[in-house]
Amino acid sequence: MKIKDTVLSDRPREKLQRLGVRALNDTELLAILLRSGTLGKSALDLAREILNLCGSLNNLPALDDQTLTEIKGIKTAKASEILAMCEISRRMAQEASLEVNVIDQPSRLVHWLKKELGSAQQEQFMVVFLNTKNHIIGHKILYTGGLDRSIVHPREVYKEALKVSAARIIVVHNHPSGDVSPSENDHLVTKVLQEAGDTMGIPLLDHLIVSHFGYTSMRQILKKD
Repeated sequence: MKIKDTVLSDRPREKLQRLGVRALNDTELLAILLRSGTLGKSALDLAREILNLCGSLNNLPALDDQTLTEIKGIKTAKASEILAMCEISRRMAQEASLEVNVIDQPSRLVHWLKKELGSAQQEQFMVVFLNTKNHIIGHKILYTGGLDRSIVHPREVYKEALKVSAARIIVVHNHPSGDVSPSENDHLVTKVLQEAGDTMGIPLLDHLIVSHFGYTSMRQILKKD
């Protein structure tokens, strides 16, 4: 069924005009972005198929151009528009998160980090730089791929912190599997960086492990030990 064959008031664009954008469900919002369907599929059908593939809007950034264009009716142009929308959303979330005290409002930081690293297909290690007010002044991905104690070297981490005159740091890495349980190596990396930070006078506030499904704070775990 084509969208034009549905009841006028049920069409996504007309529903938006009548009830406001917040009245639309995820499928309807994505259908508006797609604009049109293909032979035998409406824009709503395509939107539903995309969301079934990724599970939810939150997981949409995990889809790449190749995966999207494998769906019948999604060509390069539509895939590019979807990916651009995901990137705009990520950058807006980043801007909002960078302006808060990450210690007073840790949920804002975690939300941003899940957007930034949660959908990455490879393990990535990021350093987040903070000023004396615990506001984020920058961040940098230092390593990509399997991480171990020999790869994550305090010298490299704190060299970057000194470049931006950071007062404190938080380190973050993702678990592509979705399981945010810390490994023995995660414990070792945290302790090594803590010791180096105390020596440098740039304390490590936390080591976070994130995925789309949640996060773990090594700081909280070490407090219990």
